[in-house]
Amino acid sequence: MKEVTLYSADWCPYCNRAKKLLETKGVAYTEINVDQFPGKREEIVNKTGMKTIPQIFIGDHFVGGYSELSAIEASGELDTLLKS
Repeated sequence: MKEVTLYSADWCPYCNRAKKLLETKGVAYTEINVDQFPGKREEIVNKTGMKTIPQIFIGDHFVGGYSELSAIEASGELDTLLKS
């Protein structure tokens, strides 16, 4: 299974939803909390051009945020991304 990285913040309800979706599927992930590591917010903005969170990566593939994660789960594509 590919490594999943989730950039999050404690106050973010969409971050919590993304984590719950991954946990429900039994997917382990590395969480990088941008509130605890402020330099990581700038890093992720520079990497993706997006200022919102969560920002989710499966391997090197940038998924997007919770809405995109939820959509690929609904389409069945999430399992494929995790395995490929």
